[in-house]
Amino acid sequence: MENWTLITGASEGLGAEFARIAAAEGRNLILTARSKDKLTALAEDLHGIAGEIRVLPADLGDLSQVESLWQEASRDCHIDILVNNAGLAGHGTFGSGKGWPRDLSTIGVNMTALTYLMKMAIPHMQAQGGGRILNVASTAGFMPGPNLSVYHATKAYVLSLTEAVAEELRGSNTSVTALCPGATETAFFDAADMRGVGLLKLGRPASAESVARVGWQAMKKGRRIRVTGAMNKMFAAAPRFAPRAVTTFIAGKFMSKGRG
Repeated sequence: MENWTLITGASEGLGAEFARIAAAEGRNLILTARSKDKLTALAEDLHGIAGEIRVLPADLGDLSQVESLWQEASRDCHIDILVNNAGLAGHGTFGSGKGWPRDLSTIGVNMTALTYLMKMAIPHMQAQGGGRILNVASTAGFMPGPNLSVYHATKAYVLSLTEAVAEELRGSNTSVTALCPGATETAFFDAADMRGVGLLKLGRPASAESVARVGWQAMKKGRRIRVTGAMNKMFAAAPRFAPRAVTTFIAGKFMSKGRG
């Protein structure tokens, strides 16, 4: 049975870059996201570069679709690389009374779908020679984030889950890696209504291509956590040296649109 790479959120941004990297290695690809048109266009761009490509559209906010996705993807394929890249967020204060559908989808995609796919992938990989899982977390996972509270909480979950499972898998034929980028130039900020937040005034976001390459290399090496960029590393380390109230206050300022 041939090896395959399953990439979620593959229609654009980091997901599309992961697909291009995998294609350049001649890998067989299973691409999933909500937009069938975007996935099909990407598959056409990668035709002749990658091995075989399968497009499986799914809304990962719907667990039944996640379950169907895994059943279809793993039916006759050995998935030896899983990239849990799909992610959602929604900017705004938690107590505003607005945005519950978005919060629910964020929890579903960022946590439930990721957890389910990991849960299915690990025994699948171990039974067939091993594999690697790359979870796209964020520097947001290292501290609470006022004005983006649910997103930060989901990424803290991803980071904690990845580290725990990686320890469980120590010495086995399967590894789990958490990629923790900072601001990255993708459509994420528009979708999350984050244009204008203080974070984006600190400097130009990293390119999706560069972040994806760093994450892919870390995954191939079996690293547990990979934070991208010097400033992001300082941001991630801050909670170890400053009181949580201070780091939470600062994070809130950076996630506010009112910061000059």
